Amino acid sequence: MLRLVCQSGDTVRLMGSPYFSPVPDDGKARAFATLVSAFTDDPFERWMYPALPDYLTHFPQFLAAFGGNAFAEQTVWTLDDFSAVALWLPPGKEPDGDAIVRVLTESLPAEQHEDAFALLDKMDEAHPKYPLWYLPWFGVVAGSQGMGLGSQLMNQCLKVVDASHLPAYLESPNPRNVSFYERHGFLVTGVAEVGACPPVTFMQRAAR
Repeated sequence: MLRLVCQSGDTVRLMGSPYFSPVPDDGKARAFATLVSAFTDDPFERWMYPALPDYLTHFPQFLAAFGGNAFAEQTVWTLDDFSAVALWLPPGKEPDGDAIVRVLTESLPAEQHEDAFALLDKMDEAHPKYPLWYLPWFGVVAGSQGMGLGSQLMNQCLKVVDASHLPAYLESPNPRNVSFYERHGFLVTGVAEVGACPPVTFMQRAAR
């Protein structure tokens, strides 16, 4: 059984497991690099940017627009050497909508705009309007997937969420990940399908 062996500030070390710690603003590039690696085969992100050079150039901009506000809130967490990263937006904080529109308008071909923005509208309509924790980005670096790091990071993050006694919400752009989130208490609340876009699944975890 894992045992807490040391704690310093918000950094926690469990015997036999990586450090769980917040990511400061100067760690943004490393956090985004982990997420770029994690989402390389994601169906929705690669629908947006099927060419690898476009993905590597523009996906970090999309990451920043959708979840970059989490750095100012100090609600970005990682394990050890950035093997896994989670960007959470606490209650009352939202993605930068203007930046999202700007990035997609400038980086997507015109023929993708209608579907992409229609999907964003559906995501906005489905997003709960009451206080909750929102998880825009969560990923494990490609070479370390399937080793349990995602569960370790999620378990630690949910301790923070549950301490607030508020629900949590996310959208999964990859159907393969739905079962992972279900194991951590999230339930499917809907699915958005628009045109040529791959489906995006809405999931919520009740307050604890």
